[in-house]
Amino acid sequence: MKKNFISILILGCTIVNLIVSAITMFSVVTTNHQTAKIVKGVASVLDLELGTTDENANKTNVPIENIVTYSIPEQMTIGLKSDADGTPHYCMVTVFFSMDSKHEDFKKYGESVSGNELIFKSIVGDVIQQYTIDEARINQEEMQEEILRKVQEKYQGSDFIFEVSFSDIVFQ
Repeated sequence: MKKNFISILILGCTIVNLIVSAITMFSVVTTNHQTAKIVKGVASVLDLELGTTDENANKTNVPIENIVTYSIPEQMTIGLKSDADGTPHYCMVTVFFSMDSKHEDFKKYGESVSGNELIFKSIVGDVIQQYTIDEARINQEEMQEEILRKVQEKYQGSDFIFEVSFSDIVFQ
């Protein structure tokens, strides 16, 4: 009788253990599935951001021997947007554009770049004067990207001009 009672007790403990294990597995698997879904979503967002960065890197990955630059000859003085104190501030900058000489549109538009200097100056001035002195100091890359986008629009979306750079930039 003792052996039978112990066997029934062991069988009962085994069944309770099996039920607790099943409940634990369901809760862990469900939670793990939800966590994996969240991680996958975050990873896809990061891949998207990295993907756009890679696209930009590929666009500007022009061999040095294919790069032709055009610089606006004189340093431009541009009035900046007034900030809270109302004091007028200015930006003095030399702007140059990097072009891919092997791009198919370079033959079409490359010759006319120097003739469009006034258009370039206008675009540069329009973009930079939208910033206060503090914003301009912090957002130089943003200004360059906006200038590049507007210049590319002037050339019907062509990306033979692939980079805008500032040199000798001074804020006052």
